[in-house]
Amino acid sequence: MGLFGSVSGKQVDEFARGLVDKVMALRPPKGKAAPGNPGVSLKTLEPKVDALFETATAFRKEHKLGLYKKARLANTFRWEMKERGYDDGFIEMITEKLVVAVSKKD
Repeated sequence: MGLFGSVSGKQVDEFARGLVDKVMALRPPKGKAAPGNPGVSLKTLEPKVDALFETATAFRKEHKLGLYKKARLANTFRWEMKERGYDDGFIEMITEKLVVAVSKKD
């Protein structure tokens, strides 16, 4: 597998931003919900996030992400969540789930 993997850093960043787009569709940052779309509760959100992060697991397998690209994916995801207005506690919780998803041994 190596340290770097077979995908460019730009592709990893684009994938991370796409994940944030999907999280926003599930649960917008507080105070930014679209009318008629309040988001979901954290209890309802967890299985949906787990299912979403299965795509991250598939991305890791397909592109053979190395250590550095996994870290880049998590960091890009974290900073994009911050830029879009999510609170720090939610960012930490969801980023940890992403790290677990892309770090699983298959």
